[in-house]
Amino acid sequence: MPDAALRTVAFVFARGGSKGVPRKNVRVLDGKPLIAHSIETGFATPGVETVIVSTDDEEIASVARACGAEVPFLRPAELARDDSPEWLAWRHAVSWFEKERGAFDCFVSLPATSPFRAVEDVVACIDRIRRDPATDAVITVTEASRSPYFNMVRLDGEQRAEIVIQSAGGIVRRQDVPPVYDITTVAYAVRPRFILTAERLFAGRVSAVKVPVERAADIDTEFDFRLAEAIAAMRRDAGRNVP
Repeated sequence: MPDAALRTVAFVFARGGSKGVPRKNVRVLDGKPLIAHSIETGFATPGVETVIVSTDDEEIASVARACGAEVPFLRPAELARDDSPEWLAWRHAVSWFEKERGAFDCFVSLPATSPFRAVEDVVACIDRIRRDPATDAVITVTEASRSPYFNMVRLDGEQRAEIVIQSAGGIVRRQDVPPVYDITTVAYAVRPRFILTAERLFAGRVSAVKVPVERAADIDTEFDFRLAEAIAAMRRDAGRNVP
């Protein structure tokens, strides 16, 4: 039976040591720190009990609190290195919450790197968990611009290229290939028990919610940030032109 209501908690995971865009989580985008976009979406999502930020960085913690989020702990340093699996940071946050505030039903991660998500994207992920008790996790995806069947290649030791996935007879038109999707950082909805017992996201039954590409920006490099600034400016201009 689908759950009628889920105790849902949103989390934003933000390390201080980002390399692609230094200090990106507190860098201003569209008039507010990047992390604020995720925090605001979390609070605007119906049914979300609170928004908790997991960080190892005091400045990020201070900015997050100013945006209304809770920062009840600092993430251990061993879970905030460049090579630290975020899955373990998720597990740490779930363990803390259950110890301090009791069991909950739906863990939602709203990465700070995705500032253009819509509340409806988050709601769709939570609703998928609510309606399907067999689903362990829900990810967000967008249609990929490249296909491993058609225009993605791998290189051998001599830099010779071949299509990633070979098809019998070859494929010459993009329209003929199976649709493939990019995983986005728009939102993740996961059952807390699954995080505590599984070793990785795709160890269980994972469902997907499709989001439009214009809401799926993922800021990982300086170019990404500049592009996000341009998108934000276009959105502001579009808003001013609405009668």
